Amino acid sequence: MALTNNVKVNAWLDEVIALVKPEKVELITGDQAQLDRLTAEAVSTGEFITLNQEKLPGCYLHRSDPTDVARVEARTFICSKKEEDAGPTNNWMDPEEMKAKLMKLYDGSMAGRTMYVLPYSMSVVGSPFAKYGIEVTDSIYVVISMNIMTRVGQPVLDALGTDGDFIKGLHAKKDLDPEERYIVQFPEENTIMSINSGYGGNVLLGKKCFALRIASYLGRQENWMAEHMLILGIENPQGEVRYVTAAFPSACGKTNLAMLIPPEGYRNKGYKVWCVGDDIAWLRVGEDGRLWAVNPENGFFGVAPGTSAKSNYNALAATRKNTLFTNVALDKSDMTVWWEGLNKTPPTNAEDWQGRPWNGETSTEKGAHPNSRFTAPAKNCPCISPEFENPKGVPVSAIIFGGRRAKTAPLVYQSRDWQHGVFVGSIMASETTAAATGAVGVLRRDPMAMRPFCGYHMGDYWQHWLDMGKLIPNQPKIFNVNWFRTDDEGNFIWPGFGDNMRVLEWILKRCFDEVDAQETPIGYEPYPTDINLEGTDVSLETLEDLLSVDKDLWMEDVANIEEFYKDFGDKLPAALKDELETLKKNLA
Repeated sequence: MALTNNVKVNAWLDEVIALVKPEKVELITGDQAQLDRLTAEAVSTGEFITLNQEKLPGCYLHRSDPTDVARVEARTFICSKKEEDAGPTNNWMDPEEMKAKLMKLYDGSMAGRTMYVLPYSMSVVGSPFAKYGIEVTDSIYVVISMNIMTRVGQPVLDALGTDGDFIKGLHAKKDLDPEERYIVQFPEENTIMSINSGYGGNVLLGKKCFALRIASYLGRQENWMAEHMLILGIENPQGEVRYVTAAFPSACGKTNLAMLIPPEGYRNKGYKVWCVGDDIAWLRVGEDGRLWAVNPENGFFGVAPGTSAKSNYNALAATRKNTLFTNVALDKSDMTVWWEGLNKTPPTNAEDWQGRPWNGETSTEKGAHPNSRFTAPAKNCPCISPEFENPKGVPVSAIIFGGRRAKTAPLVYQSRDWQHGVFVGSIMASETTAAATGAVGVLRRDPMAMRPFCGYHMGDYWQHWLDMGKLIPNQPKIFNVNWFRTDDEGNFIWPGFGDNMRVLEWILKRCFDEVDAQETPIGYEPYPTDINLEGTDVSLETLEDLLSVDKDLWMEDVANIEEFYKDFGDKLPAALKDELETLKKNLA
């Protein structure tokens, strides 16, 4: 059947229809009346719960299956033809073997259901950055969420024309069997397949599957970069906006930084902060020789618990209309939502994330799942950048890497050059907190925060970073930050949140040669007097401590890096070995 004018799309859809055998097929045009009808259908079946339309207009609650509440790294595969191309950080299976397994599962999986055909664009339609996908799904949750997270509908088909290429995405809920759950990327075939999940990143195939795993592979072929990074603009009192991108592993304050509110002293002087993106950056070399970034997404898929007016005013404000909440608590008294950390007054007449009666004052169990989410339009965010829809993106002055280290990494340091910066990104690490696992202080290396999301061998990915450096005449400078240094009692020393602006100010001054730095064994660090502490309780002595480099701890880290690098065998770029040797010499 000819659903579109694109012969490649139609041929693929014919194959899919023959496989999944839906009762009916519906093309998602992006028309609001169509989306409203599907939302009403999801409410009528109980898939969505209508929230208080006066307090939360256009907002709904969705509950996923209790076995299906997070990304499942163990069930996520990169199926390249050769195992070595997937590398040690990915699960691999032979593509033909995986397809044989999946075809059995997909066979008849949409019998009696409607199959939705969802054309979507990552980045603004028509932008030089834009890439197009078609996701086939039997889930209204996916249709409504993808409409928030991406640009959906007829304009995408118009951009594809009669024979444009696209990323194929096939999703079927089937029966949500966790033992038969697969999220599979075939990078050499521009194909994503997801089955037996109904949750977030496993099924919104434009998100991590396309925007990072497939896109990172495409970027390597086409000389651009797909990165797990926020994009932030800082406007100074003169009205000049300078942009940074930043990569952080989970639980390191990425969304808070993306939507940072400057301290009062900065606001009074006229500083502003603009959010271009909170999660993903696509980066290309511009005609001016600088690196330019776009956020390929159109919405935020944020973690709800811990989000409050105090911790992240802008993120909370973004959820006040046209937002889909997943696995949060439902306050029955006024049909609004609640989660741990929202405020100090949990509802007493409520349902927990599984729909069970819940009293926030007496219950010992959490009301919201720890990974509960909000899917909110980016345009709702009070600090969304005026450049958010700019098809050319924004020019990047600094790339920031960060982790969570109690003692080792200083508050901030700058790499000596691009190659050293790639090394700094490759050794990014976080120590687990009690909340994450139970074991505290266990070190997990997460290079460039891309460990779960790189669509090919991480050694080749580092080499791609090194190669990209040669293609950027006006390179951004690369930095590392650590907001999480603790004292001997385990308390954070740096205030964090809005005060991180003080570090960003120094970083941007370095990018424009407006301030000096001191050389240390690990890179360039600020002179303590060059970080503005006005309005904080942080003393100059405390800042000196935050910037100190403990050589013994760093030598321990070197041993750990050597162990980590062994996993990458002969794919470890020689340049990174050289940087490790330089670090050793500097410490000695």
